[in-house]
Amino acid sequence: MEHIIEVHGHIIRDDVLKKIDASTEQYNGRYRVLQLHIGEQLDDLSVARVALNVAEDKLELILNELINMGCTIPTQAQTPTVKPAEKDKTVADDFYSTTNHATEVYLNGKWTRALHQRMDACLVIKGDEVHCVKLRDIKKGDAVICGSAGVRIVNTPQEEPGADNDFAFMNNEVSSERRVEVIVKKLAEEMRDIHARNGKIVFVAGPVVIHTGGQEAFQKMIRKGYVNALLSGNALAVHDIERALFGTSLGVNLDTGSVVRGGHKNHMRAINSINRSGSIAEAVKDGTLTSGIMYECVSHDVPFVLAGSIRDDGPLPDTLMDLIEAQAQYANQVHDADMVIMLSTMLHAIGTGNMMPSWIKTVCVDINPAVVTKLMDRGSSQTVGVVTDVGLFLTMLEQQL
Repeated sequence: MEHIIEVHGHIIRDDVLKKIDASTEQYNGRYRVLQLHIGEQLDDLSVARVALNVAEDKLELILNELINMGCTIPTQAQTPTVKPAEKDKTVADDFYSTTNHATEVYLNGKWTRALHQRMDACLVIKGDEVHCVKLRDIKKGDAVICGSAGVRIVNTPQEEPGADNDFAFMNNEVSSERRVEVIVKKLAEEMRDIHARNGKIVFVAGPVVIHTGGQEAFQKMIRKGYVNALLSGNALAVHDIERALFGTSLGVNLDTGSVVRGGHKNHMRAINSINRSGSIAEAVKDGTLTSGIMYECVSHDVPFVLAGSIRDDGPLPDTLMDLIEAQAQYANQVHDADMVIMLSTMLHAIGTGNMMPSWIKTVCVDINPAVVTKLMDRGSSQTVGVVTDVGLFLTMLEQQL
């Protein structure tokens, strides 16, 4: 049986037809391109009508894959299939798994936008609303949408063709060194616009910020109001505090690059000092901590979340060792962000990317291009990648700001 689908998107640039070919071949199906209209400019959307010929029991699988690519299906305006959750954290096998793109469900005769959009979640109907809910948060009896009927992915205002978008360099590519200055200048312009309208800029940062000498520039950005939340792990805070208290990072004097005698224990001395005060905020209050990134965050009421890991020394009393709680607090900080800037922290960057809807402007800075590519490959296709030294990047960005 033949089914007609309509594809809206960057069909040529994103190899959409190649992906359709791979999906149908996987399930022993065939396809025909009935109509193809290519946009005139690089950023214009193209439209294609494609006929799918696949076995009935494989159609649902292919439709799910194609919807996740941004395809629309003409027969979607129908009531979705809803099945109650079998028990807590357990749903029917054909549950709809969300992407990070804006999603709508045909509910009560109209298209309803899903709330709390993120990838790898279930769609749950709650009254007149549709919520994206992580599998771990599903409760027995929840009304979970299954299959792809009555579900569609839509363009957000930032993604509409012809939309006024100052973030014009968001072209889903990994930028080489020669473009860093241009990227930084445009990024600073966008950050000033967000700051002027009281928007939210979130930084996801690793300890490399300290090691590469970006600490001072980052502190200035906090003081200027360009950092509205900081997401990190135990290491950044420990190395930042070690630098503030003893002038070293992992026992190395950052001003001279030389190893300090007995400096190998300075990071543990830093943790001990914070433990004595009770928390980072209390250490600022009692005068133990008088400088550094964490000091500036406390002094300027910038919320921070430190997510712990199995390799953490200490950890600091502020570090969240409950992984679920840490994920929840990360998600709470990024859900209403206008921009997220990720600074040389692969795991935290990818983890944060998985929590974000695709319309949040995202920049990933790392000296290793594989980190940027991996973030994009795992679904955060809106990411602008900047391959450069983080310390250099922060210094240039702060100067532009």
